[in-house]
Amino acid sequence: MTKKLHILFLCSWYPSRVLPTNGDFIERHAEAVNLLHKISVVHIISDKSISKSKIEINTINNVHTCIGYITHTSNPFLKLIRYFNMYKRLLTKIGDFDLIHLNVLFPFGLLALHQKITKKKPFIISEHWTGYLKSQNHKISSFQKMLLKIITKNAVFVCPVSQELMMAMENFGLKGNYKPVGNVIDTTTFSQNLDKELLFTIIHISSLNDPQKNIFGMLRTAKKLEDKIDGFTWKFIGGLSENYDSLIDELAFEKASIQFIDHVPQKELAIQLQKAHIYVSFSNYETFGITLAEAVACGTFVISTNTGILNEVSKKEYFSIIPINDEDALLNEILHQKNNPLNLDSKEMNTYIKELFSPKIIAEKFSDLYYKSLNSNS
Repeated sequence: MTKKLHILFLCSWYPSRVLPTNGDFIERHAEAVNLLHKISVVHIISDKSISKSKIEINTINNVHTCIGYITHTSNPFLKLIRYFNMYKRLLTKIGDFDLIHLNVLFPFGLLALHQKITKKKPFIISEHWTGYLKSQNHKISSFQKMLLKIITKNAVFVCPVSQELMMAMENFGLKGNYKPVGNVIDTTTFSQNLDKELLFTIIHISSLNDPQKNIFGMLRTAKKLEDKIDGFTWKFIGGLSENYDSLIDELAFEKASIQFIDHVPQKELAIQLQKAHIYVSFSNYETFGITLAEAVACGTFVISTNTGILNEVSKKEYFSIIPINDEDALLNEILHQKNNPLNLDSKEMNTYIKELFSPKIIAEKFSDLYYKSLNSNS
C-alpha cells in the first residue's frame, strides 16, 4: 500500500493563540508527515477571552489546522460537554480520513477511542509527556491510570519519543505495541557555523522551569566556574530572570556575564547555539530534549545529565554525560572542555542528526506505521 493517506492529527497539545508554543514539537511532527500525506490537525482549548465558542481554520506551513476555542468554565462536567461538542463540530470540517495519529495520550485519547469504537478508525499514539517517568508518575490518579491503560491497549502502535519514555510507560503498566519515534530536528535551520564567540560562552535553552531544568544548580556552578577561569558568558534562553534574581544577587558575579533572554525565533535560537562553545542541559528528567540534538546539529558540544535522547545515540565524542544534580561533575566537565577543546567536524555532526531526526526520516517512520496500522485493521 503506497497511496497518499489522510491522517487526522488529534492533539492534546498544539500551538494556539492561547498558548503559542504549547506542543510546538507536535506541530513539527505534523509538518514532517505532511510531506508524504495529507494532515488535518484538530486541537481544542479553552479561552478566557471569549464569550462564545469559535473555530479557527488555517493552513499553516501547508498543514490544514483546525483549532476549536471553547468558553472557559471551572465546572469539569460542563467543560467535558463543551470539549465533546466542539470535537464533533471540528470533525465536520475535516471530512473522511484514513486513521488517527493521537498526540499525547490524555485527554484526547478518549476521543480517539470514541472514533475506534464508533467508526472503526485505527489510531497510533505519539507520546511526549514527562509525567510517566518514575519521579513524576505518582501524580497520576488511579482513575486516570485506568483510562490510560484502556487507550494504550487499543492503539495499533505506541510511539514514545525515546526509549527512556517507552520503558517508563511500560513500567507504569501501560501495555501496548511500542515503536519509539523521535522528535523532528530542523537540520537546515539548526546547521553548522564555524564562527564561535570570542569570549567563552555556555548556553542553556528551555522553559527555565527549575524543578525539571535545575537552573539553580547551573547558576551555582557558574559562580564556581568564575573562580576558576577568566570572564565568560552563560546564556539562559527561554524566559526572564525574575525567579532567579535573588540567587543571582546572592552569588554576586564579578567576572561572569549571566544573561537571561526571553523566547526568540528558531532562526535566532540556531545562531545562539552555533556561536556557543558548550551547550549545557542539567535536567533532573527529560523524555527527549530537543535542544540537545539541535545543539549537536549546530556543531556545538553538549554536556548533559543522563536524561534525554543523547543517552540513546552513538557518536559519544559529540557530548558528555554526567550524573543528575552533580554540580561538581558539571564544573569539572566544563573546565575539561574549555581547557581541552575537541576538534569536532561540525558538518559531520549536522549530518549525523539529520540521519536520525530530519523531517524526511521521521515522516518515513510514521508513514510505515500508518500503512501497517491500516493493514492490521483490514
